[in-house]
Amino acid sequence: MKHIVKGNEPRSLVEHRSQPYADYDNYPQKDDLRQSLLIEQGYICCYCMQRIAHDTIKIEHWQPQSIYPDLQLDYRNLLGACQGNQGQPQRLQHCDTRKAETEITINPADASKNCENFIKYSSKGEIYSDDETINNELNEVLNLNLETLTRNRKAAMDALIEGLRKKYPSKSWTVGILSKEIDKFDNGTKKYKYRPYCQFVVFLLNKKLSVAKDQAKSQG
Repeated sequence: MKHIVKGNEPRSLVEHRSQPYADYDNYPQKDDLRQSLLIEQGYICCYCMQRIAHDTIKIEHWQPQSIYPDLQLDYRNLLGACQGNQGQPQRLQHCDTRKAETEITINPADASKNCENFIKYSSKGEIYSDDETINNELNEVLNLNLETLTRNRKAAMDALIEGLRKKYPSKSWTVGILSKEIDKFDNGTKKYKYRPYCQFVVFLLNKKLSVAKDQAKSQG
């Protein structure tokens, strides 16, 4: 899960909200909303970080519409999620599709509580938290340790490591090399702001960077 910095909401949403009897269902320009969410999230799902696009994004109400109707048009409450295996058995669903109307405490768009500070990953692609409540939400509510997702996260890291081995076959990965790779996954590409599963890769690269820095100090 990567922290989301909310940007400006689409003008059409502002105008619609000012209309009498405005609600989410009768908002006619949801394509504007989809585009805004995709851009500010770098075309990755707000929860699992897989690639999403205009034709695959689901508009997620972090605080459910059924419980908080007054927030159904609040842009700060709106996120872009993947399809999450919609239509599949519940055990195979994830992200917003699995979450449905359940309330959770972890919010990737919370400006005061960066989700990245509460989430960790194993080298096998597993996601977890030392916070018991958040850990339960990651596993039971969002189902982010679904085998497909852990496999995809691990594959993203494996591909990077294989690329580094080919590029630097005869020397260790220095602080400079690792810092450069972290920057790529933190800041993304020209076409997409973020790469799929970017924060997982950044987390593991930062662990390798810490080791490289310690080695550099000991050799200095």
